[in-house]
Amino acid sequence: MMDTLLLADLVTELPRAVRLQRLVSALRMHFNCGAVGLLKVEGDTLCPLAVEGLARETLGRRFVVAQHPRLSAILASRAPVRFPPGSTLPDPYDGLLDNHLGEPLPVHDCMGISLYLEGKLWGAMTLDALSGDVFGEKASEELVHMALIIETAVRLTRLEEENRSLRAGRAEQETLTHVAGASGEVEIIGQSPQLQGLLQELDIVADSELPVLLLGETGVGKELFARRLHRASRRKTGPLVQVNCAALPESLAESELFGHVKGAFSGAIGERAGRIEAAEGGTLFLDEVGELPLPVQAKLLRTLQNGEIQRLGADQPHKVNVRIVAATNRQLHDRVREGHFRADLYHRLSVYPVLIPPLRERGNDVLLLAGSFLELNRTRLGVRSLRLSVEAELALCAYTWPGNVRELEHVISRAALRAVSRGAKRTEIVTLEPEHLDLDLTHAPLTLLQPPAVNNAETPSAVTEGVPLKTAVDAYQRQLIRQTLAQCQGNWANAARALGIDASNLHKLSRRLGLKG
Repeated sequence: MMDTLLLADLVTELPRAVRLQRLVSALRMHFNCGAVGLLKVEGDTLCPLAVEGLARETLGRRFVVAQHPRLSAILASRAPVRFPPGSTLPDPYDGLLDNHLGEPLPVHDCMGISLYLEGKLWGAMTLDALSGDVFGEKASEELVHMALIIETAVRLTRLEEENRSLRAGRAEQETLTHVAGASGEVEIIGQSPQLQGLLQELDIVADSELPVLLLGETGVGKELFARRLHRASRRKTGPLVQVNCAALPESLAESELFGHVKGAFSGAIGERAGRIEAAEGGTLFLDEVGELPLPVQAKLLRTLQNGEIQRLGADQPHKVNVRIVAATNRQLHDRVREGHFRADLYHRLSVYPVLIPPLRERGNDVLLLAGSFLELNRTRLGVRSLRLSVEAELALCAYTWPGNVRELEHVISRAALRAVSRGAKRTEIVTLEPEHLDLDLTHAPLTLLQPPAVNNAETPSAVTEGVPLKTAVDAYQRQLIRQTLAQCQGNWANAARALGIDASNLHKLSRRLGLKG
């Protein structure tokens, strides 16, 4: 039966996330275990691609293999590796199992197998059972057979993505991941339709030579998207040179960008190439381009029009081969109207404008990003496990994130430090609560904070100024759960899916909030 289900998926064209999620769900059901994870090797880390029975934030975590003995042992063997009840090796999923969130894993059975594609180590599959002696010799034999199906599914998914890429006119595609972790680059993490659509758009425009203007609020990660553009372009073997235009002193901006000759100004004791020349054959990333002084804008326009630069103090221009990617959090058309930015340069830079969505519009991506920052801080602080409570997850999803991903990173780092400094022991599972996050939920959208339209006299009013944080969070959670239940006609399972949490956690939270007996 299991083989039939998996093979049926192999002959059906499915989106990557759907196929891999169905795969781990089927494996969990077949082995009757608590959790299954499919992880891909990226450099020295393992990145979860699909999980079942684990907290949603697990997908955002990056497990450094050297720090997790169980994962190291699995990758070091071509045969299944079992960790029987009583194993003293720490489990990377400690505190992350759906039915035991924030709790040390009970005595349990664990098994994993490394996965290979075309003879090269690709990743691993892990299985955790909450009772002892589940994975015997028969289970190991079955997992070997299942590994072949898993590897086939991964290979097929890669081929489908390559075919879709070719149909879209691209000759190359980063497959099964939208990051380049092996190269040491910081990842772009997220699975929301908004982000996935943006990444597909960038992969297509990357293959052109068009200038690209990245637009977005402060903290959305414009630099990461510029790096992705470069990696996916024909210029990926060339240099990527980044210039923070806001940090350039006006007196030195022209020299920094275009270079100078000896004697061009006081202190110019020799010739010096500028940043544009340093990007020859590659990409020049002009961050905060709206801050460039007007005289420098005129020279940059010449570079875009004719592919020429002229060093400060030089008599003759010379050709350069550089692609320009610019970024700004400003409304450049307003700067043009105010006379602070040249209209002709604006039109040259914005041949292909790309709007990067703010974090508040990316749905549950906030939890995946939080998972990544949690694992990073777990390593920094040397704690056994660092995770979010259900209440903290809801608080993160309710907050509007004016500082976007950068603010989220700082919030998680501060919360982890607060939890440890207030007595949490590093040898135990450290659970972050809303009070550790210290978020002002009065900034949450009014539609979320208003009472649901149900006939209930006990429904609390909107969160108001001066209410203690825990009281405000509890009130918000009651409102949101009631509203979602009303929309789902009282179906708790559907409400849990809509809220993005496990049904058992929703029942547990509702009992604590007094919504259930």
